[in-house]
Amino acid sequence: MAISIGRLALPLLLAAATLGGAGAARADTLSEVRARGELVCGVSEGLRGFSEKSADGTWDGFDVDFCKAVALAIFGDGTKVQYVPLSAEERFAALGDKKIDLLSRNSTWTMSRDVGMPLEFVGVSYFDGQGFMVPALYGATSSLELGGARICVVSGTTTQDNATAYFDHAGLKVTFLTFKERPEARAAYEQGKCDAYTADRSALAAERSLLAQPDDHVILKDVISKEPLGPVVRDDDPTWINLVRWTLFGLIDAEENKLASTTSSTDATAFLIEMGAPAAKAFGLTPNWLGTILAGVGNYGEIFARNLGEDTPMALPRGLNALWLEGGILYAPPME
Repeated sequence: MAISIGRLALPLLLAAATLGGAGAARADTLSEVRARGELVCGVSEGLRGFSEKSADGTWDGFDVDFCKAVALAIFGDGTKVQYVPLSAEERFAALGDKKIDLLSRNSTWTMSRDVGMPLEFVGVSYFDGQGFMVPALYGATSSLELGGARICVVSGTTTQDNATAYFDHAGLKVTFLTFKERPEARAAYEQGKCDAYTADRSALAAERSLLAQPDDHVILKDVISKEPLGPVVRDDDPTWINLVRWTLFGLIDAEENKLASTTSSTDATAFLIEMGAPAAKAFGLTPNWLGTILAGVGNYGEIFARNLGEDTPMALPRGLNALWLEGGILYAPPME
């Protein structure tokens, strides 16, 4: 989700970014991670399908698997990750303050963040958009039927601004009930204090799966915003930016080349080594770093299917996140 940045705050952020970059020594995050012996990865406090902490203390999810992929590239071991749960309001500050090395937490790539903060979005890992969930008994099929509705929304993001602009443009009046945390918003919605719940559609799928009767609620077809979600790092370290970026692209390109966790033939291994050779040389990785990632977490499609796919409680189709060869827009530069 996108966080609002006020008109007064943006110049300050721009100044901070300029002061932090001008004349400053480049960071060496990769060396710091290697010396520490683990990657410190920021994730959400708990969003089903993306990052969940189980009773035994282990983390799972789409965003978590990306943290594991980066650790596999560096250490050959996906367990060498320390997960730091972060709220929407604190996630970017935690990255800027070097409390984490990588933010892998449903965060939208926007211009104000890209040029106004000392951050670098390495790519898009999930194409999303804002939507609305309502009780099925309402019989609503469009968000344009929500005039007069009370809508639950989580604060600290542009979600409410997006919805306000959408309904104002449609000439409809709605009211918002704001909550700091998702569980609070979900509880209010389930108790009938709100007529609808608005968030990114992937987040709505997660919330619906946690309701007592998920099938009694529908996510309307309307999408009112663009939400390209992706991993984020600081912008002061080109080596680290490229390592994280090409880990993401490697997962996508591997799926396109039909290379997966089950790939084991000699020819396939040779091809993986050839694909990953430029990064292996540039970052000091093992020759088959890409094969190690695939063995540990699988390719992009496997990660999606395991955490978000139609056979999971999230029940999300690939949609826009299908490969460009298969009707979606998921696309990575070639590895050569």
